[in-house]
Amino acid sequence: MHIKIIKNILIIFLFYFSFGILSAEENLKSLGKFKDWESFKLLQDGNKICYAQSIPVIRAPKKLKRDPSRLFVSFRPSENIKNEISVTNGYEFKLKAPVEAKSGKRTYDLFSKGKFAWVVDNDDEKKLIITMKKASRLMIIGNSDKGDQTTDHYSMMGFTKAYNTAKKSCG
Repeated sequence: MHIKIIKNILIIFLFYFSFGILSAEENLKSLGKFKDWESFKLLQDGNKICYAQSIPVIRAPKKLKRDPSRLFVSFRPSENIKNEISVTNGYEFKLKAPVEAKSGKRTYDLFSKGKFAWVVDNDDEKKLIITMKKASRLMIIGNSDKGDQTTDHYSMMGFTKAYNTAKKSCG
């Protein structure tokens, strides 16, 4: 359990780089923009971290004030992490409240900690990657710690190229 928490802390730092909260590092390099997705490579303490990310094309409800939302697929070879799907909806998630990734009739469960959520099951993570490659849109449905339900719509246009670029860069 402690290893998972440490990994989560590391991934949060990765996301802070993406949001530009920390000063820009010359170790973060864009690998390319692919329609609605972009791939990055980060060198941190000699370790490569690669990821594909996107921002939602629709955020609902519109009037709710929150930080930026992002959807990520990460690769961290030094930790043997592949295909790690994570998301932030721009708020602290409500404890023990469900977070879902939904495309068409397919729904995947995520667990949350703080401002991030991850796919619960490794097999589901693989299935969700396949769904994301085939889908035109993915919705992330979550609940804030204040009780607001949100639905973020992500375009999957460019996902496969961004995913393959990130995967190849850390392969």
